Amino acid sequence: MKSVNAVSPHKRGRVVRWACKPTISDVPACVARRHWYLIPIANNGRLAPVDKSHGISRLGLGSLDIGFEDGLKLVKLRGEAMQAAADAAKSAMVSIIGLDSEKVQQLCDAANQEVDKADKVQIANYLCPGNYAVSGGLKGIEVVRLAVAAAFHTSFMEPAVSRLEAALAETEIRSPRIPVISNVDAQPHADPDTIKKILARQVTSPVQWETTVKTLLSKGIKSSYELGPGKVIAGIFKRVDKSATVENISA
Repeated sequence: MKSVNAVSPHKRGRVVRWACKPTISDVPACVARRHWYLIPIANNGRLAPVDKSHGISRLGLGSLDIGFEDGLKLVKLRGEAMQAAADAAKSAMVSIIGLDSEKVQQLCDAANQEVDKADKVQIANYLCPGNYAVSGGLKGIEVVRLAVAAAFHTSFMEPAVSRLEAALAETEIRSPRIPVISNVDAQPHADPDTIKKILARQVTSPVQWETTVKTLLSKGIKSSYELGPGKVIAGIFKRVDKSATVENISA
C-alpha cells in the first residue's frame, strides 16, 4: 500500500465508484434512439464528415455502414459476451477524477508491484484530461482503494472476443459513407475487414477517447453534433479544447 500512496502524496485525485456493467436490455434501445436522431440530420444534408462514439454505438450504426437489424444483434451479442466474461472473472472497473494520465498510470504500476499477474490493473478508458477509468483484478483494484463492476476493456474480456469475431464474420459491413474514427487507435477507417478486426479488438483495448477527440480537432473539425439527451460528449470536448463547439440534438 505504501508504494501506491507514494505515487501522489500531495494530490490523490477523486475515485468514483462507477457501476459499469453492460445493461443488455437497454443497449439496443439506446442505439436505436441514436439511429433515429441521425436520420433526419442526414436527410437535411447535415451528415458530419466523420463519426465518433463514446460507447457501444461505436459499432458503426452512426455512419450507416452496418444494417440496422445486424447492428442491433451485434450490440446485444457484444453486451452478453462481455457480461459473461465479467461474470467469469473477479474483476472491477472504476473512474479516477482529478489526476492526469501519467499519474494514473503510476498508480497502476505501483499497484501491480503488489499483486500477481491475474490481479493486475490498467487504464481502460482515456476519457478526457483528469478523468480516466481503471480496470483489473479485484486485489489490484483494492490496492489502489477502488471498487465496482468488472474489468472491461482489458484482457479479462478475452472470452468475449471469439463470440464477437464469429458474429462479425457473418455480418455484412459496407464501406462507411463517412470515415469512422476508432476509439481503439483514434484513427479513421473505411475498409470493412479492418473495421471488423477493430470492433473485436475494442472489447479488450483501452478506450482512447481523449486521443480520438484530439484527432478530430487536429483534422480541422470546427463543430460536432451530440445525438440524444444529455451533454456528456460536449463536456468531454470542452475538457480537451475549450473552443470546441458541440450542438446537442435531443428531439
